[in-house]
Amino acid sequence: MKKRPSIEIRLLVISVLFFVLATGCKKKDDSVTVTDIDGNTYRTVTIGTQVWLKENLKTTRFNDGTDIPVVTDRTSWTNQKTPGLCYYDNDDATYKNTYGALYNWYAVEKGNLCPAGWHVPSKNEWAALVSSLGGEDIAGLELKEKGTQHWQSPNEGATNSTGFSGLPGGWRYGQGGGFGGVGTHGPFWSTTPDVPGESAWFFELYYGNGTALVDDQFMSNGFSVRCIKN
Repeated sequence: MKKRPSIEIRLLVISVLFFVLATGCKKKDDSVTVTDIDGNTYRTVTIGTQVWLKENLKTTRFNDGTDIPVVTDRTSWTNQKTPGLCYYDNDDATYKNTYGALYNWYAVEKGNLCPAGWHVPSKNEWAALVSSLGGEDIAGLELKEKGTQHWQSPNEGATNSTGFSGLPGGWRYGQGGGFGGVGTHGPFWSTTPDVPGESAWFFELYYGNGTALVDDQFMSNGFSVRCIKN
């Protein structure tokens, strides 16, 4: 007669299976840091098969060392058709540490904005993230930072169970050069153009519900950037 495994072996197998199931969740906090060319460090997190930076990009240079112009004047920002960055309300002392910089799409288009080995996600990469978390109506709940330290109330239902820690960095308007949305909206660029020379796709989180939308906007807008691993 075939000998059954001992009770100890069976318990070990059950423990291993439980561990696999418990750790096969959406989030894996890698506790790894990545450094950009300016010396800013970022933590990383794995969500499904994607590895993301947990913080918004802050660099003032492309990863080849080329400077990205800081554009403060409203008219100059509106007319800018080359790479540029700014900080919300032109106030880096208040906003840079938490929300990073706001970049126009021309900075994204260059292809070397993120640290080496990383890139700005495409429209399809953002869409894959949203799909893996249940779709655009609810995915934001698992991507947004919990509470109202940075998000305005209600931010109801936000769990940040993925560890993505999405923040409401707001935007700079491409038309007029003003600012808006800090505390309520978290828009992030993709690399994918929509209307050539005019608009590109972006991803956005919102304080009022769990939506996570992929939409299009003017390339001259200033949005946050999150990097994804190559």
